[in-house]
Amino acid sequence: MNIIITGGAGFLGQRLARALLTQDQMQFSTLTLADVILPSAPLADPRVRCVQADLGSQAEVQALVGADTGLIYHLAAIVSSHAEADFDLGIQVNIEATRYLLEAARHQAPGCRFVFSSSLAVFGGELPELIQDNTAVCPQSSYGMEKAVCELMVNDYARKGFIDGRVLRLPTISVRPGKPNKAASSFASGIIREPLQGEATVCPVSPSLSMWLSSPATVIDNFIRAAQVPAEAFGASRTVNLPGITVTVAQMIESLRRVAGDEVCARISYQEDESISRIVASWPGRFNISRAQALGFVQDADFDAVIRSFIQHDLQGAQQ
Repeated sequence: MNIIITGGAGFLGQRLARALLTQDQMQFSTLTLADVILPSAPLADPRVRCVQADLGSQAEVQALVGADTGLIYHLAAIVSSHAEADFDLGIQVNIEATRYLLEAARHQAPGCRFVFSSSLAVFGGELPELIQDNTAVCPQSSYGMEKAVCELMVNDYARKGFIDGRVLRLPTISVRPGKPNKAASSFASGIIREPLQGEATVCPVSPSLSMWLSSPATVIDNFIRAAQVPAEAFGASRTVNLPGITVTVAQMIESLRRVAGDEVCARISYQEDESISRIVASWPGRFNISRAQALGFVQDADFDAVIRSFIQHDLQGAQQ
């Protein structure tokens, strides 16, 4: 079996590839990492194949998927602020590339498992205090709209038996190693990562903002679990709100203070960015995760543990 990871050069793609190569629950012969820039293999393993491919090209997507493809992790996307700033690019990369990949799977690897990385950005507007898996989506950003469109496509392709789809709505991931990106939520890592690295950082949102967070390690565990859940266990909807933890920005910084001390927290200053605040404040902060837990998905213990894990595994020489 060939497993394909789109976005294979990115942070999550590399983490997922490493995890797949070192686990023994799923057997596969080839792990294909595909991205618009040529990915590198996270481990020296003969099963890894790295492919430079433009997913905005239907022909290149068709060449990527073969009859031996049994599982596709579709992680490739342009992130929230970038999609908001460049509407046309967001449509091409976040919607059209997904459609091309679904069509290639439908015709060239029918019935293959298809794990789609969605986002809590699909929610917005007037929301209940506690979000359910069936809460109506009303995105307040182009990125959220694009993810919502793709959710519907994956569910319908699964309903018709073209693929075995699974849609994972990811919490905001913190703490990411490396450099800031163009995601509106990038600060959720930056206000922890940069101070721990001895650098000053600016928090662009109110300390009272509630966020729904998950550590990188837990998200990767849940990606692997997603491919193992029996199709019939999902019921009528293939979409799942992944478990996270609810913390305010102020609570995140207090966790940092407990773990690393006052001197580290003193490197954080506050200057609100209206565009970032508008996008992030539209996202919900509390979810009912009973269905996700019943399906075997897991969550972090608390944000203190998330910070300690980052310090232990990623603070120095972070693996991208």
